Amino acid sequence: MREDHCTRCGACCAAFRVDFHHSELASRAPGGVPDALVVPVTATLVRMRGTDAALPRCIALEGEVGGAVRCTLYAARPSPCRDFAPYAALGIGDEACARARRRHGLEAL
Repeated sequence: MREDHCTRCGACCAAFRVDFHHSELASRAPGGVPDALVVPVTATLVRMRGTDAALPRCIALEGEVGGAVRCTLYAARPSPCRDFAPYAALGIGDEACARARRRHGLEAL
């Protein structure tokens, strides 16, 4: 069984803005992102709270980056999170994953 690097990392959740279409919200789709966890950006675009701060950190991230983390809404996470570094959990990162990890003093996968 392979180690899931993402459950120890969380760097992506504390490095980038997370913007997505409002159709992914719980108020618009069953099982969607809870509306209280986002802020509006435009009439149709929302952003995960905390991800536009000077030192971004998604409101849904629990734990210590690089130690042990978890996403409190993993099953309902938005599409940018679902699409990010699809093989990172298997130990195969990409450039965006490597940038996020560097920001937190972690080596690339």
